[in-house]
Amino acid sequence: MDSLKVKTINDFINAGEKPEILFWVGSAGSFDERAKKITRAFVKILNKANINFAVLGEQESSSGDAAKRAGNEFLFQMQALMNIEILNSYDITNIVTTCPHSYNTLKNEYSDLGGNYKVTHHTEFISDLIKHGKLNLTTDFNYNKITYHDPCYLGRGNDIYEPPRDLIANLNIDFVEMPRYKRKSFCCGAGGAQMFKEAENGKFEINIVRTEEALKTGADVIATGCPFCNTMITDGVKNISEGQAQVKDIAELIAECI
Repeated sequence: MDSLKVKTINDFINAGEKPEILFWVGSAGSFDERAKKITRAFVKILNKANINFAVLGEQESSSGDAAKRAGNEFLFQMQALMNIEILNSYDITNIVTTCPHSYNTLKNEYSDLGGNYKVTHHTEFISDLIKHGKLNLTTDFNYNKITYHDPCYLGRGNDIYEPPRDLIANLNIDFVEMPRYKRKSFCCGAGGAQMFKEAENGKFEINIVRTEEALKTGADVIATGCPFCNTMITDGVKNISEGQAQVKDIAELIAECI
């Protein structure tokens, strides 16, 4: 983050200020080398739109999603309660995240444990920035056609289908839907902590099926809005036909246009 403008929540506290939003980076966005590029792209967008945002920095822990999906409710509650205590101590009310898993957990599951926040997915947030004239795009892509994969926890889990597609419409690229999309979309395989299981016969069957659907559209870019989906579909492309298509988070595509 050295080349980007990023403040921690403590930077705001020490200055006697409060950020507009807290950017919840998430475990993937913090530690996974590929997902870090998504984190940087979103921060670039926030900087360009002059959004006063903070991150928790070293105080951010896992949301607990993976533990809960794997069946370890005790570990999930331990992680959640620790995060809630930190968030509430800073009087955090608005959270934006690039991870649908974190989004779903923070929005729908923390409330039962005393954590009540307005949680926004980054595609929703970026879409609002464009609608309110805070972000201007210039399209100069080398891509010809794009398709979009609906992340389960964003789409079927929380009914967020249009903001990502609105952003794609702003990119001015030929957009084609897969046969299964929106509510009838097909999982990439990373839900329920599946990403952390060993692959059978050297591959995850679910992500291969989904990637084949994406490649059959003829798109040279497969867009998504989830770091886990990004990993699973990227692995699928490598397994089926490496180099046939690029897998990009929508934030990365937007960041290329500003």
